[in-house]
Amino acid sequence: MAEIEAILATDCGSTTTKAILIEKVQGEYRLVVRGEAPTTVEAPFEDVTVGVRNAVREVEELAGRRILSEDGIRTPRAADGSGVDAYFSTSSAGGGLQMMVAGVVKSMTTESAQRAALGAGAIVMDAISIDDGRKPHEKIQRIRALRPDMILLSGGVDGGTITHVVEMAELLKAAEPRPRLGHTFKLPVIYAGNRDAREHVRRTLGDVVDLRIVDNLRPVLEEERLGPAREEIHNLFMEHVMAQAPGYSKLMAWTAAPIMPTPGAVGLLIETVARERGIHVIGVDIGGATTDVFSVFDGTFNRTVSANLGMSYSMANVLLEAGVANIMRWLPFRIDEAALRNRIRNKMIRPTSIPQTLEDLMIEQAVAREALRLAFEHHKTLAVGLKGVRQQRDLGDVFDYQMSGQTLIDLMKLNLLIGSGGVLSHAPRRVQAALMMIDAFQPEGVTELAVDSIFMMPQLGVLSTVNPEAAAQVFEKDCLIRLGTVVAPAGEPPRGGGPALEASLRLPDGSVRQETLEYGEIRLVPLPVGAAAEAELRPGRGLHLGAGPGATVRTRLEGGVVGIILDARGRRPFGLPTAEAERIRALQRWFTALDLYPERALARLGA
Repeated sequence: MAEIEAILATDCGSTTTKAILIEKVQGEYRLVVRGEAPTTVEAPFEDVTVGVRNAVREVEELAGRRILSEDGIRTPRAADGSGVDAYFSTSSAGGGLQMMVAGVVKSMTTESAQRAALGAGAIVMDAISIDDGRKPHEKIQRIRALRPDMILLSGGVDGGTITHVVEMAELLKAAEPRPRLGHTFKLPVIYAGNRDAREHVRRTLGDVVDLRIVDNLRPVLEEERLGPAREEIHNLFMEHVMAQAPGYSKLMAWTAAPIMPTPGAVGLLIETVARERGIHVIGVDIGGATTDVFSVFDGTFNRTVSANLGMSYSMANVLLEAGVANIMRWLPFRIDEAALRNRIRNKMIRPTSIPQTLEDLMIEQAVAREALRLAFEHHKTLAVGLKGVRQQRDLGDVFDYQMSGQTLIDLMKLNLLIGSGGVLSHAPRRVQAALMMIDAFQPEGVTELAVDSIFMMPQLGVLSTVNPEAAAQVFEKDCLIRLGTVVAPAGEPPRGGGPALEASLRLPDGSVRQETLEYGEIRLVPLPVGAAAEAELRPGRGLHLGAGPGATVRTRLEGGVVGIILDARGRRPFGLPTAEAERIRALQRWFTALDLYPERALARLGA
């Protein structure tokens, strides 16, 4: 595969199928053209390859070459230049990969099972455990009602008691679960628990489900081993879910590598970037129905899906979970609560509509801030260190152990924050995407910001498994739009006044720019993509940038299409006034300082 020069990749989403053509241009791989078309997994077509063909036809027209044949995709490339050297695809059509997980202890083995499933690209529909507070008949009814694509069963350390694991297996047997697709097939169940219970689980479930046995997720409480379970999830995804979905058997015959779940491919790319650069990364994909958050800290990858937080179908859920007050706090104008609710409901009813006025755009971006914030809070609860590692391994003792593991997310260590999804990638001004991510994630210290230009991260993720060089070059040159760098001191406001941040920036032309910010200020320093400033940053008393309170930090700040954002609005707590008039004035100041919206229109709204 090292010598391939023309690559076609598609992502079959729930509503849109996207195709990209990558070619080697002057010694490096670059995106040439892209095309898209409606996904056709549902009636009347019920064949995913129809949508793929339509998206590829657009690529053919733009590139001026033939790629399609009667049998599918022309591979390898012919002497006349038609076709491509390789074709890859990802998919979340038909609802993507939907799973349930079951474990013994909710805060230990069940959480490990969730992390394994989420990391493989699944939506976790429910997590069942012995100690989740539900009665056995309630759990059985839940399993029957959800009809997942597969179930991951875990529990117990190797050599420990088998009673509770067998109890969970008997619960699954009593539920007689049926798969969502392929009704004549047995539901796939992966067992990744205590090895001493394998024979008991096989006797209990072997005739009822399609049982697969892999290594224990938690062989000892001090260790989490997610790889074997994730690999088996992917194998079953191809064998059961993809094979039964309309048209996927044809699509699988076309591809040069196994089809991957879209979120799993995005996570793989983010994990690869973090590993190759040796950095800490957070990525977020905010869609119409769900918001996915990915993180890599100290080499540990985590992914979560907030299945009820999105910008169209799930917009009212964001309102419900965040509350009206939390959405209104981001609006630089007064609005009646009932009017705000109605606007959000209208978006849910008409999910494909786009904002028609500046007010509508601000409301949508306010909702996006809350959806991102809530999804990130959810992510932090699962991206944690292992729980119970200092406790005895007798499960009777473990049930009484309530202490939570510490979150692995350390915003002061974060190097790169990547945003994706329509509300971020298609924001009218790039600085709007930057501020939405800053307000939602509140990065601390020095953090680079970027967005996915046209949502090609899934295709690059699956490509990275076969041709890492091509994936890396296109990711850097065509996928990522570098917004710039944010500098944000953390801590309490300086006592007795004084500056919150003093910055001395040596710009590429040799000039030095001095900036002094009071607490509550935000400021933009333009610096283009590819340029960098040598910076000396001094936080105020009580504030820090990772080197201790008041300690000066010398670093290199990368530019971008937005530039360098100096953010002295505070962290822990975030410095947003609570009184309405003060809050509106503060938002007006911040938005004006960053040139977030047209200044005249902004002033008129706040009047």
